[in-house]
Amino acid sequence: MDAPLPVLSVRNALKSFGAVQALRGVSLDVYRGEVLALLGDNGAGKSTLVKCISGVHALDEGEIALDGERTLLHSPSAARRAGIETVYQDLALFDNLTPAQNFYCGREIAGPEWLPRPLRFLRKRAMDREAAAIIDRLKVTLPKFDAPVALMSGGQRQAIAVARAAVFARKVVMLDEPTAALGLRESRKVLDLIKQLRAEGNAVIVITHNMEHVVELADRAVVLRQGRKVGELKPDKTNRQQLVSMIVGAEA
Repeated sequence: MDAPLPVLSVRNALKSFGAVQALRGVSLDVYRGEVLALLGDNGAGKSTLVKCISGVHALDEGEIALDGERTLLHSPSAARRAGIETVYQDLALFDNLTPAQNFYCGREIAGPEWLPRPLRFLRKRAMDREAAAIIDRLKVTLPKFDAPVALMSGGQRQAIAVARAAVFARKVVMLDEPTAALGLRESRKVLDLIKQLRAEGNAVIVITHNMEHVVELADRAVVLRQGRKVGELKPDKTNRQQLVSMIVGAEA
């Protein structure tokens, strides 16, 4: 039986900013239906790699492939069109808008189809209905669906941002520190949402410093240090210290 084809492959990624080498030949694969933890200390290259995959930065050398086909992700909009969605720590939500309005901001549902897009009418009820169905499917609990997100808790705002990414990510969802600054209860809700994304067949990349979450969530962990990939393993309670050692460079 043939091995499954990775939905995302990065090969020999190099990226420099002036004299600083942020990525030094990083390679990794991500498969559908798995959570890949991307680990490393500050400055290891994690965020740079995610920004290269999401089209914010262009690689100096190396390549990115989706479902085995090399692709050029020259902008965030190109990455989104390719099926890659990213949730950064700032979430990029509009505080004065409702969850549905945040979901479809810039991707509004409008009709009738035969009219040029500038002349179409926004289908607000359709957007509300579809967004509510997505929130329900992903088991996200919100106090009021028609309230602006400014009135919601940090965990609820994070869940909205992750759910929005899940709607449009046909291939990969990337999450940068999704539980940072959240309490235990709100972190649990976000972790459950990530598990739901995996159960639905999404490929998920998570940047986190929380080793408990890595052990609970990740099918595999890739460790970066000083722009290089220094290790990869399946995390569990028995090798947690090994992961920490790779992160800080304590291993020979």
